[in-house]
Amino acid sequence: MARSLLGVQRYTGRGATTNATGRFEALTVERYDDDWYREEPPARLDETVLPDRARGLITTNDSPDIGFDASINPYRGCSHGCIYCFARPSHAYLGLSPGLDFETKLFYKADAVAVLEAELAKPRYVCKPIALGINTDGYQPLEKRLEVTRGILAVLVRCRHPVSIITKSTLILRDLELLQALARDRLVSVMLSVTTLNDDIKRTLEPRTASPEARLRVVRELSQAGVPCGVMVAPVIPAITDHEMEAILTAAADAGASSAGYVLLRLPNEIKQLFREWLALHHPDRAKHVMSLMQQSRGGKDYDSRFGHRLRGTGPYADLLRTRFELATRKLGLAASENRHRLETGLFRPPPRAAGASGGAAGHASSSASSSASIGASTSDASAETQLSLGL
Repeated sequence: MARSLLGVQRYTGRGATTNATGRFEALTVERYDDDWYREEPPARLDETVLPDRARGLITTNDSPDIGFDASINPYRGCSHGCIYCFARPSHAYLGLSPGLDFETKLFYKADAVAVLEAELAKPRYVCKPIALGINTDGYQPLEKRLEVTRGILAVLVRCRHPVSIITKSTLILRDLELLQALARDRLVSVMLSVTTLNDDIKRTLEPRTASPEARLRVVRELSQAGVPCGVMVAPVIPAITDHEMEAILTAAADAGASSAGYVLLRLPNEIKQLFREWLALHHPDRAKHVMSLMQQSRGGKDYDSRFGHRLRGTGPYADLLRTRFELATRKLGLAASENRHRLETGLFRPPPRAAGASGGAAGHASSSASSSASIGASTSDASAETQLSLGL
């Protein structure tokens, strides 16, 4: 899939406005108007969906900043189109743009059920909570048709394997019966990411995600069904959404959330330029102020990737956010989100090794599309994917 050369163009339902060259490309190509031939940009961008071929599904990390060691990402790329998504740079490993390509050239782990069963059946496998859909949302629109995440979740239910999930989608309610089966034995926790309560900001910041009201409804329905659910105020964007922190936490607590966390906006690699372009288009009046506050919190740079600093930042502005969050969560009785990965591991029972080769009965929980092709991320790709999930 060759990357298309596009100028600055605003597309309905897309977060990025360009398709800039990734950092690993040897050549940089730019549009040039020679007054002779002018190619009109397409009126809309269609999605391309391909299977992602790989030998493994579970990736691991040793980051001191996050509370999980293992994760599964059912998809590469995400049509939610969140302009700030820290997974965007991962498309550069594929020779694609972290811009519009990330939102329109999507890859799915088609044979995830069989590969996961084979990994869980290995004699040396040690059960640790798996974080599902960390790099890109496992419940993005493509999941409604392919059901890759549902197939993975069905395997984890059958094996009594703990899992934590974070999403912006109402589609997670489709799998409520699976989540309840895990919740009964303290095997699952769910976090809903809520960046803003303002629909107008949401439409440009996260164009194809569920509305803030719909996400709070998910919190309410999961909590009422006995599934532990919290809210992640992420990312907090200076001078754009930061003033909403207390309102988001209050609305989430009223909906039944039991825990909360937050993350300051992160701008690693190509996201720096993509976010600046978004600011120039949608908030030109405050673009300089936003970036000034970001740099004040990142040691004078757009981003600081150091462990212990990258998620919350440093300096007076970052300290103020931290204080506001702690006061609000204490008042509302919300627990720290870091504890959501502390789940039961003693109930794990591996699948029969023979089932790992054939896909097993759990394959019936996924669609025919998710049981037909080979799956994603070679060993080197998986390592790259983990690096990106850590924001390196």
